[in-house]
Amino acid sequence: MTGTIENGDWPTFGWTDDIRPALADAVAAGQPAALATLFKVEGSAPRGPGAQMLFTSGPDGQIAATGYFSGDCIEGDVAGHAAEVLVDGKPRRLHYGTGSPWIDIRLRCGGALFVLLERIDPASTAVANLLRHARERRVCRWDSDGLTSRVLEGTGPLLAFEDNPARIVRRYDPPRRLIVTGGDPGALAAAQLGALARFETILVRPQGPEAPPPFPVSQYLRTATAEAVATLGVDRWTAYLGATHEDEHDLGGCLAALRGKAGYVAMIGAKSRAPGRLAALEALGATPEELARLHLSPGITGLGKSPWEVATGIIAEIMQALNPASERA
Repeated sequence: MTGTIENGDWPTFGWTDDIRPALADAVAAGQPAALATLFKVEGSAPRGPGAQMLFTSGPDGQIAATGYFSGDCIEGDVAGHAAEVLVDGKPRRLHYGTGSPWIDIRLRCGGALFVLLERIDPASTAVANLLRHARERRVCRWDSDGLTSRVLEGTGPLLAFEDNPARIVRRYDPPRRLIVTGGDPGALAAAQLGALARFETILVRPQGPEAPPPFPVSQYLRTATAEAVATLGVDRWTAYLGATHEDEHDLGGCLAALRGKAGYVAMIGAKSRAPGRLAALEALGATPEELARLHLSPGITGLGKSPWEVATGIIAEIMQALNPASERA
């Protein structure tokens, strides 16, 4: 979600962590953007190196933002510098907190934050490559000194920073994706929470109603689950949750997700059904290694039994599974 910095009472801009959708919107509109990257942290801070914000200027001159750094301590000031970068194109290196030249801007956590601001041209080849990698679900790295940028193939640490000359290399993973099958209240709760948590959420309901679900999702498919998973493709940034409660639907999708090495694979159902489901998957060719990755009683226990409570525990478990270890440390 993109929000307006001027509306500081309700900073909804901080709800979205991935700046690429907002960047794609800016490119489609032919608008430049200012990309802010947190490249260094000293002491305690809400976000670590690699966190980003994106700023654009609307027709009324208001600065719209996506992402956050400090829980609303410095975002307004960063937006002011971003407005200048949008005009003159000159990168800025900003320092907040301990040792900062701006003694009137206080960080409640007591640490220090260092931010690089750079102007992003909508016609940039590097930007086109960054967005193409996201669409193709491939890892890449943004390599920039604030004036010139390029996209590198392959993985690496979330952020690498060189001080002299100043240069950042920031890794971008494919967007997190959630495939939910089913149409009962539990499946719908999981899909809606996934969408609210900014997963690229696909709801699959075999032979379901033609009308889409009553809340936004990235896609709604009415095909068989195995066919849907094969068409979509899966990877380690994809979670699959079988929630039709019908083995004829859930088992095929589950097996396809396991074979595609999805980052999280689960089926909702009574524990008494687990042995039969495991046997059925084994008969379909699932290996012991694949079955070991399967969650047959998914979610964090103890939250409750209502659809929203169960879905909350499952989405939390999915977040843990899909987040890279470097960012959980």
